[in-house]
Amino acid sequence: MATGSINVSVENIFPLIKKFLYSDHEIFLRELISNATDATLKLKHLTNIGEAKIEYGDPRIEIKIDKENKQLHIIDQGIGMTAEEVEKYINQVAFSGAEEFLEKYKDSAKDSGIIGHFGLGFYSAFMVADKVEIITKSYKDEPAAHWTCDGSPTYSLEAHDKTERGTEIILHIGEEESEFLEDNRISELLVKYNKFMPIPIKFGTKTETLPKPEDAKEEDPAPTQEVDNIINNPNPAWTKQPTDLKDEDYKSFYRELYPMQFEEPLFNIHLNVDYPFNLTGILYFPKLGQDMNMQKDRIQLYQNQVFVTDNVEGIVPEFLTMLRGVIDSPDIPLNVSRSYLQADGAVKKISSYITRKVADKLNSLFKNDREDFEKKWNDIKVVIEYGMLSEEKFFEKADKFALYPTVDDTYLTFEELQEKIKDNQTDKDNKLVVLYASDKDAQHAYIAAAKDKGYEVLLLDSPIVSHLIQKLETSKENISFVRVDGDHIDNLIKKDEETISKLSDEEKETLKTDLEKVIPTSTYTVQLEAMDSNASPFMITQPEFMRRMKEMQQTGGGGMNMFGNMPEMYNLIVNTNHDLISQIKDTKTDKKKERLIKQSLDLARLSQNLLKGEELTEFIKRSFEMIK
Repeated sequence: MATGSINVSVENIFPLIKKFLYSDHEIFLRELISNATDATLKLKHLTNIGEAKIEYGDPRIEIKIDKENKQLHIIDQGIGMTAEEVEKYINQVAFSGAEEFLEKYKDSAKDSGIIGHFGLGFYSAFMVADKVEIITKSYKDEPAAHWTCDGSPTYSLEAHDKTERGTEIILHIGEEESEFLEDNRISELLVKYNKFMPIPIKFGTKTETLPKPEDAKEEDPAPTQEVDNIINNPNPAWTKQPTDLKDEDYKSFYRELYPMQFEEPLFNIHLNVDYPFNLTGILYFPKLGQDMNMQKDRIQLYQNQVFVTDNVEGIVPEFLTMLRGVIDSPDIPLNVSRSYLQADGAVKKISSYITRKVADKLNSLFKNDREDFEKKWNDIKVVIEYGMLSEEKFFEKADKFALYPTVDDTYLTFEELQEKIKDNQTDKDNKLVVLYASDKDAQHAYIAAAKDKGYEVLLLDSPIVSHLIQKLETSKENISFVRVDGDHIDNLIKKDEETISKLSDEEKETLKTDLEKVIPTSTYTVQLEAMDSNASPFMITQPEFMRRMKEMQQTGGGGMNMFGNMPEMYNLIVNTNHDLISQIKDTKTDKKKERLIKQSLDLARLSQNLLKGEELTEFIKRSFEMIK
């Protein structure tokens, strides 16, 4: 057996690094500023532990554009490098100075915020630059160094007369990358990736208005002055302790994250854990609409205050991607470009933690101020219901605070609902039957009929209601859900006294035959029922199972394509105790009887929004004729 070492040809790998290291060329600025931040934080740590006998001061990172010479400068006042360190850290591809520093000071520097990991970020400069220069002066008492490379494997390294501590990187921007010499483009990237970096970042200047002197006239313009334009907030809210923040601080940070969002968030959840992983962040519950897809990709993922992505799928459970806010964790494993997550156990633990924290916060809000929680329910229910469907652990916790509103605008927990209907809403097998409406206006007649009988009717109108009730029926014992215009509720709910029909069995058979001559039996199944004489003469319902499967299929579930191809089928419930039904039965002429049946059927169809087009036109015409 032969063994050996794999040789890597620099001539071959350098063009690959230049072209393919990062998917987006714009990432170069984030990487170079991250390196400058690391250099500054290293210096801060060394001064804190007394190893660097210098004044740390108030260092900053500065970005300069030199359009005339087609140069972009990134300047820091950090730890700097000696010529020997340049040889070590720059000339060895994939050797991470940050990694070495953290290993050397692993006990004291673990919370220093140092970002670097792979040792490749610097080489992203060559994606946009034809030549790169490094001018650097170490905090140690050694000469400055000047390193130059034109993108080939060769470089030059010589002494420099720089006297101030820190590093300046000069990018000679290539012709095809001239966009990175535009102020607006650089400003856009700084705001996108570096808005919350821990070291102040200066980019140009801005004009600041000063107070007028006391002796100034009203028409005199206010004096102004040019000040440094610091584009970032080095101490964002999520880096602070919850005890140090007030409600207005959270709202102010929300406006900083989403300056074009004018509505205030409903509430926030502050994440702060350091074991078994390190994670901080703030999640906000905005007012959510019914369209779940429109709300996603608003949570920003950071690593040590460096923006990574706003696609947090995998870290944040899918049902919470409708929220907004920030998550920051150095323990989230990223690939070399920090652009995509690598699935592993740590990510799953983080996802579970976030789910638990959100559930605990919701439960706390419910217990501490139920009235306020009820007011917010319609704005947050879609997240909670989606979570109950998709996350079993969340479903178990949500049982304590999930609300079920009624058509009368009262809110019940599931336990309260069961207690309220247990004596009045059971079927022949003694199973609890929950009646619900999905559209208060469209199903008004059915709701009124159910309420007249003393039944409780829920209002479940979210876009995933069919999936939710399916989940509840399988998770809860001895309970079923029936939409108020579904299978006729008098067939499902056990009554103490049965309503007596005014018609004999023989009259019923004759009536059914007359009805089925006019009513299309391919669409409607005629059922004669003895109901209260004040109830509607004709009512249309749809079998609960079929309707629910169709709805689930429309919202991405159900798993039964056959339901999408099946014709619509309905039940036509005919109230044998209504005076109109007796009139139809006793009508002598077939033509008049047919017209009464058609009119009654169309009225029932109209109440269910089933009468359209030519049939609706014909119904209106017939109605006017009957009025004449």
